[in-house]
Amino acid sequence: MNKAKITTDKGVPSNSRVLTLLSQLEKINAESAVLDADNARHITSKILHLIQTQEKTKKEMTAKGSTGMEVILSTLESTRDLQTTLNTLYILNELVSVGGGRRICVLVSKGGTQILLQLLMSAIKESPPCEELMVQLHCILAKVGPKDKKFGIKARLNGALNITLNLVKQNLQNYKLILPCLQVLRVYSSNSVNAVSLGKNGVVELMFKIIGPFNKKNTSLLKVTLDTLAALLKSKTNARRAVDRGCVPTLLAIYQDWHRADTRHRHMLIRKGILGCIKNITNIKLGRKAFIDSDGMRTLYNISQDCLPVRALDPLINTSTLIMRKCFPKNRLPVPTIKSVFHFQLPVVPANGPVAQIYSLPPGVDDVVDESDDNDDTDAETENETENEDDEKDQKLKNDDIETDINNLRPKQDLSRPFEELKIYERFFPELTEDFQGYDFGAEWSSKSMPVMKPKDPVPIVVPTAGEEQSADLCSTKKEKKLLRNEEQTKQTASRAGDFENPPAPLGINSLKITKNDADVQANKLLPSQYLKHELHREMERLNLEGESVSKNLKNCNYACVNGQKNKGGHQCSASSKGCQQFSGSSEPLPEYGSSPLCCPGVEVDHDDDSSSSHSSGEQGVLEVPDTAAVLPLHDPELYIETVKHTKSVPEYTEVAYPDYFGHIAPTFKEHTLERLYGVQRTKIFQDIERLIHSNDILDKVVYDLDLSSCPIIDDGESLKFNSQFESGNVRKAIQVRKFEYDLILNSDINSNHYHQWFYFEVSGMRSGVPYRFNIINCEKSNSQFNYGMQALMYSVQEALSGRPRWIRTGTDICYYKNHFSRSSIAAGGQKGKSYYTITFTVTFQHKDDVCYFAYHYPYTYSTLKMHLQKLGSMHSPQIYYRQDVLCETLGGNSCHVLTITAMPESKCYEQICHFRNRPYIFLSARVHPGETNASWVMKGTLEFLMSNSPMAQSLRESYIFKIVPMLNPDGVINGNHRCSLSGEDLNRQWQSPNPDLHPTIYHTKSLLQYLAAIQRTPLVYCDYHGHSRKKNVFMYGCSIKETVWQTNVSAASSELQEDLGYRTLPKILSQIAPAFCMSSCSFVVEKSKESTARVVVWREIGVQKSYTMESTLCGCDQGKYKGLQIGTKELEEMGAKFCVGLLRLKRLTSPVEYKHPSHFLDLENDLIESSCKVTSPTTYVLDEDEPPFLEEVDYSAESNEDADVNENAADNDPSTQEDVLSDSEATRVYLH
Repeated sequence: MNKAKITTDKGVPSNSRVLTLLSQLEKINAESAVLDADNARHITSKILHLIQTQEKTKKEMTAKGSTGMEVILSTLESTRDLQTTLNTLYILNELVSVGGGRRICVLVSKGGTQILLQLLMSAIKESPPCEELMVQLHCILAKVGPKDKKFGIKARLNGALNITLNLVKQNLQNYKLILPCLQVLRVYSSNSVNAVSLGKNGVVELMFKIIGPFNKKNTSLLKVTLDTLAALLKSKTNARRAVDRGCVPTLLAIYQDWHRADTRHRHMLIRKGILGCIKNITNIKLGRKAFIDSDGMRTLYNISQDCLPVRALDPLINTSTLIMRKCFPKNRLPVPTIKSVFHFQLPVVPANGPVAQIYSLPPGVDDVVDESDDNDDTDAETENETENEDDEKDQKLKNDDIETDINNLRPKQDLSRPFEELKIYERFFPELTEDFQGYDFGAEWSSKSMPVMKPKDPVPIVVPTAGEEQSADLCSTKKEKKLLRNEEQTKQTASRAGDFENPPAPLGINSLKITKNDADVQANKLLPSQYLKHELHREMERLNLEGESVSKNLKNCNYACVNGQKNKGGHQCSASSKGCQQFSGSSEPLPEYGSSPLCCPGVEVDHDDDSSSSHSSGEQGVLEVPDTAAVLPLHDPELYIETVKHTKSVPEYTEVAYPDYFGHIAPTFKEHTLERLYGVQRTKIFQDIERLIHSNDILDKVVYDLDLSSCPIIDDGESLKFNSQFESGNVRKAIQVRKFEYDLILNSDINSNHYHQWFYFEVSGMRSGVPYRFNIINCEKSNSQFNYGMQALMYSVQEALSGRPRWIRTGTDICYYKNHFSRSSIAAGGQKGKSYYTITFTVTFQHKDDVCYFAYHYPYTYSTLKMHLQKLGSMHSPQIYYRQDVLCETLGGNSCHVLTITAMPESKCYEQICHFRNRPYIFLSARVHPGETNASWVMKGTLEFLMSNSPMAQSLRESYIFKIVPMLNPDGVINGNHRCSLSGEDLNRQWQSPNPDLHPTIYHTKSLLQYLAAIQRTPLVYCDYHGHSRKKNVFMYGCSIKETVWQTNVSAASSELQEDLGYRTLPKILSQIAPAFCMSSCSFVVEKSKESTARVVVWREIGVQKSYTMESTLCGCDQGKYKGLQIGTKELEEMGAKFCVGLLRLKRLTSPVEYKHPSHFLDLENDLIESSCKVTSPTTYVLDEDEPPFLEEVDYSAESNEDADVNENAADNDPSTQEDVLSDSEATRVYLH
C-alpha cells in the first residue's frame, strides 16, 4: 500500500528518513495479519534511534496532519513480538516525555489509553511477566492517566487496578518496577471508587510498608509513595482504615524524624508529602481526634516555630497551620445563647417566620456544636456507588441565582391594592395640589413650608434630664406622628433581667453644664478644654440621660466639680467660663492627678463643706464642649441631647456616646489602605493555637457581659473597661485572654440569632504606648475588606477635647479569618454547622486613661439624623420647598420621616404652579440595613446639596420633586443591629409582600410609590443607598431584561426583548463625574435571591426603569482619584452630592430643549462631564468577592474567591488631573445659612 507524502506542521512536504520508516511500518501493518517480526523489529529500532538522537524527528512524528502516532499505536496493538513491543513503548515514552500536554492529548485522542491497558492485560498473562515491559507500560500510563478524564473508569473496567497493585506487593524490593507502578496507583486513586476498591485490597497498609521507618535511601520512591498515600486518604473509607490502624501517630513520628534529619532542607517535598497525608486523614472526625490524642497540635506547632526563620519552608508552615486550625476543637461561643441579649415582643409572630422558628427551639441546643455537622460519618458503601468523575460534571458556567424566566423579568405594574386604599397617602403629596394662594412671595419665609423649631442662641444652658416632660417632636409636623395603621402597635419591652440597675457612674446630664465663651462663639472659634482630669477618663465614660440626683453623680464622679468651690491650690475659675484659654492643639498626654480634685476650666472648686450647701439645689458638673459650628453647621450638641430624649430603644439606653455628642470633623490628611504584611494572619493563628497548647497562660477573665444583671466593670488597673450601652452600640461580651488581648463577642440582631458584623463600643482605662489586640470572634461573613486594607474606626475623647473631634482609621496587624468557634446545624437553620470568623486588629493608644470608641464604620445614629433634619429645616432659604412628614411609626415607637424637596414656584401664576406640580419625581431611600452607615453619610451629602443655595442645586430643584426616606430602619439603627429590624428580618427582602404590622416602614414607603404609579406620576428614578462590605469603590445595581438573559443560556431572540438602554445612563454619568464611582463594578442582572428587594420590586411592580441600588464601599477605592485610599465621610458626602449632579446631567440628556440652564452652569457642568475620559465597560455580573488572593501562599480559610471578577483595565480612568469643582461636600456647605 503506497503511502501519501506526510506533511509537517508547516505544510511543507517532507521525505525525511523517519517518515519513510513510518511508511514502511504502516505497510507491514496493513499487508499481513501476522507482522513480519524481524522487519518490524528492525524498523522500530531505527525509528527509536532517530527519536533519541534527533529532536526534529519527534516534531515530525507528532506534527499536525502526521499519522505517525497512529502507525506506532497500530504496531503496538498488532505485534506479538516482545522486542517490537518494547521498541514501540520506548518510542511512545520518548514522544510523551517532552512537549508533554499536547502530545499526550494526541495519544489519548487516538485511543492510546485503551491500547495500553489491553497490552497490560495480555502481558500479565505471561509467566513470569516481562519486567521491562511492565516498567515501560506503567511509565507511559503514569503520564497518560492525568490527561485522560476517563482513565480511572477505563482502568477499572479493564481490571488494571489489581494488576498494578499485585505487581507492587510482589516486588517490594524491586524499586525500578514499583516506582512507576506507584505513580499509576496515584492516578487510579484520583477516582473515589477506585480508591475505595484499592483500600479494600490492602493498599493503605502496603503504602506504610514501603514508607517504613525513617530512611534517607530511595527518597524518590518515598516521595511517590507519600503522594500515592495522600491520594488514597482523600477517601473517607481509607482515612478511617488508616486511623483504625494507628497511622496518625506513625505519620507524626516520621514527620518529626525528617524535620530533625533534614537540616539542610533538601527533602522538603518528602516533608510536604507527609503533611499532605496528615491533612487528608484529618478531614474526618476520627482523624482529627487521633491527631489531638497523639499531641499533633504541639508537634506541628513546635516544628512550625522552628521553620519560621526559613522563608523557603513557608509551604510546610502553611500546610501545618491549615491542619492545626482544622483540628482545633470546635467550641461554642462563651455565651448562654447566641440569640440576642435583648428581646422585643412583636405584635404579630408569623408561624413560619424566623422569630417563631428561633424561639421554638428547645433551650440549650441553639448553639451546641452538632456531632454530625461535618457529615463525616457517611456509610463507606456510599462512596463505592458514586462515580465522582470530573468529566461527568456539568462544566457550564451557569449562575443558578440568575432569573431565567422571561415572564418574571418583564415589568408587571400591578398595584395589587385598590386606589381607594391608596388615597390615604394623598396627604404626603400636598405639592400636587398646592396653589400657594396664602403665600407671600416677597416674604423671607414660606407660610406653607414645614414649621421647624429654630435653633437656640448659643449661650450657656443646663441640659435637662431625660425624666422631664418631653417637648414637641423636633422634626415632624403636628398631628402627623401617628402610624398610618388603624391599630396601635404594642410597645416594646426589654426582657433582659436587671437592665442598667447599677450602671457605672456616668456623668449625669442633669449635672452637666455646657459652657461656651460668648465672644468666641460669635467668632466661631474652637474652645476645647485646656485640662481634663485623670478621673475624667477613668470615671466619666459617657453622658448620662438618667434623672439621677446631683449628689449621687457628684459622689461617683470626682471630676464633676461644683460651681463656686475652690480647688486645693486656691485657683478660681468663673462659672461663665471666661477664664478659659484656647487649647494649643498639642497632643501631649494630659497630666495625672492625685486625690486632690482639680477644677476643669469654667468650674470653681471649694473644699469648704459649708459653702457647698448653698449650691445644693443647683450645683452643676461642667464639661466644655468644642464649638464646631463653623465646620459642622448641622451638628449641635445641645440639640442632639434633645433629640436623644425622644429616641426609643429596646434596652432603654440612658447614655450618649461622646462621638455622637461632640460630632465628627473629617481629617484633612489622607488615610491610605493598610498594606498587608506577609504572614500577619499566620502569626495571629499561631497565637490562637497557643491558647490550646499553653492553656495555663490564658487569663479568660470576663470584663464586660450584657448577659449579667450588672455588667462587671473591673477596676483593678490591669484590665480595660468596655461599654456599648448607648445608641447604635454593639458589643455583648469582653473577655481578657492575655494581659493586652481581648476577645469580643457581638450581639445578634434583636429577635435573631445571627447577623454579627456591626460593632460600636467604648474602651477606657488603657495605658499609652502599649499594643492592645482586639479579636471580634463571632463574625459571620466568609470574607471581609479587613483582609484588603480596611481599618476599623477609632474616636479619642482626649483628641476631641484637644480640638480634633474625629473618627480616624486605626489598627495594625489586621486580618479576618475563620476561627474555632461554631454553631450547630440547628442554629444555622438546618444547614451544615457554620464556623465563625475573627476580625483582629492591634491598637496602640496615644493617651493614658483616654476614653476611646471603636466602630465598624463611621457611626450615624437615628438621633443624628433627626438633628441634621432639624438643622436643615431651620436653615433653608425661601426658594426651597421643604416638607418633613412622619410617614409612620416603627415597631419600636420611633418616627420614620419622609422629606419633600423641590424649588418654590417663581410666582402664583397658573403656568408657574402648573410647572411646579408637573415636575418628575425622584424617590430616594437609605439605611434599610443598620450596619451600612456609609449609606447615611451619602444621604447626608445628597440632602446638603439639595438644600444648598448653589445654582446647580437650584436648577436641580427646579427640575424634580424629591421624595426621600432617609432612614428605612430606625429601630435597627438605634438598637445596634447589623441587618434586621425588630422583626428579626431583613427589611430589604420584604418589598414583595410587606406586612404593615411587622414591616411598617417598607409597607408605607412602597405605598407611596404605588400611589404615585396609580396617579400616573411614576418616579423617573428610584435609588436605594446601601453599603458593601466586600467590594471597593461605589457602584450600582440596576435591572435589565436583556443583560439578565445574556448571563444565562435561555434562548431568546434579541428582537423579542424590547428594552430602552436608559437604565445605563445615570451610572455612566456618575462614572464620569464621581471619583469614587466605578462603572465596571456595576451590574444590571436580576437575581432570584433579589426578587424581593427594593430595586427589583420598584422596577417590576412600580414600573421605574431607572431603579437602582447604589452600593458604597466600607473600605476604599482601587481606581480613580481615590485609588489606594480608604473612604471617609467627606468622600461619602461628596458621592451624595455628585449623585445630584448626575441627576441634573440626566435631565439635560432626556429633555435638552425644554430645560433651561444659566450659562455659567452650563460651562461648569460641561467641564465636569466632557473633560472626563470616556469609559466603556461591558455588563459585569458582580460577584460577592472581587479581590485577588492574599499575599500569602495559603488563604487560611478566609475563603476569598480566587475566581473573582477583577478587571483592572476596565476600571474608570483617573480624573484626578482635572479640575473638580465639586471635589467635596464642603463646596455645597458654603451656600448654607
